[in-house]
Amino acid sequence: MSFRPWLAAVASSSSRAVARSPIKRSIRYLETSSTASLETEDDWTDLQLRRAHVGYLIKDFSKYGSTQNAQNTYKPRDGLHRPAAQATISALLASGAHFGHSASRMNPNFAPYAYGTRSGITVIDLDQTLPMLRRAANLVRAIASAGGQIVFIGTRPDLRPIVQKAADRLGSQGFHVGDRWLPGTLTNKIPLFGIETIKETKVVPDLVILLNPLSNMNAIHECAIEHVPTVGIVDSNVDPRIVMYPIPANDENTRTAELIGGVLSIAGREGVALWEAELKRQEELEEKWNRPNYYGS
Repeated sequence: MSFRPWLAAVASSSSRAVARSPIKRSIRYLETSSTASLETEDDWTDLQLRRAHVGYLIKDFSKYGSTQNAQNTYKPRDGLHRPAAQATISALLASGAHFGHSASRMNPNFAPYAYGTRSGITVIDLDQTLPMLRRAANLVRAIASAGGQIVFIGTRPDLRPIVQKAADRLGSQGFHVGDRWLPGTLTNKIPLFGIETIKETKVVPDLVILLNPLSNMNAIHECAIEHVPTVGIVDSNVDPRIVMYPIPANDENTRTAELIGGVLSIAGREGVALWEAELKRQEELEEKWNRPNYYGS
C-alpha cells in the first residue's frame, strides 16, 4: 500500500530536517560516545573517575530525595496485616478517627472528649484519644501477660477480618466474635455449654474489646453482670460510660478500627510473649528443683 504523494513529501522533508538538526546530531554523538569501546588506559581511568563522580553525587543528594521503596510504601491493607505497634496523633488523624457524628446527635456525656464542631460535625479531640488508647493497650498487655483470655468483638462485615486477625495474634489466649453476639453467652452458660464444659473449660473471658459497642449492648450488659472489664471505641453519639475503658474515636471508619485493633492486638501479643517466657522460666525452675542430688546429697 503506497502513501499519498503529499504525505510522502511531508515525511521525507521532516526526516531531512531532523537529520540536519544540530540537536539530533549532538544527541547521536553523545549516544555513540557513551557506548564507545575503551581502548587505552586513559579511557579506563576516565570511566572510573566519571563513575566515582556520579556515585558521590548520588550519595550527597540522596538525603534530599525520596526514601520510598517497596518495603515502606503504604498499602491499603497495611493497617490490617502490618499494623503499627504504637499509635500517633498523625496516624489517628490520617485514619479519620477525629470525625464524629452530627453535632445535634452528640451525647451530652461525650462533651469532654469533643474538640469542637465544624460544618455541623463533631470533631473528636485526638489529644484525649491517644492517651486513652495507650492506657487500653497497657491493660491488654497486662492481662495477656498474666495468662488472661481476651475477646475481640466486631459484628459488622468490615470488622470481621480485623477481629479475626487481632485474635490470631494472641494465639490460644485470643478469641473473636465476627457475627451476632449470642445472648446469654456469659449469663446463661449452663444451657449453652453444659456443666461438663464449664467445669473443664474457662468460659468467662478476662477482657472484652468492642469495635462497635453500640451494636453489642447485650455483650456489654453480660460483661457488666460477670464483672468482665470492657474496652470500646466510643463515637460522639455514644455514652462513654457504657464501657469501662472508652476510646473516643470514629466507630464507623474501617481504617480507624484497623489502627486501634492493631495497636491493642500487638500489645496483647507482647503480653502473651511475656506469659510464655514466664511459663518457660517456671518449668526450668521446677526441673531444676526436681533434679536428683541437687544439693550434692
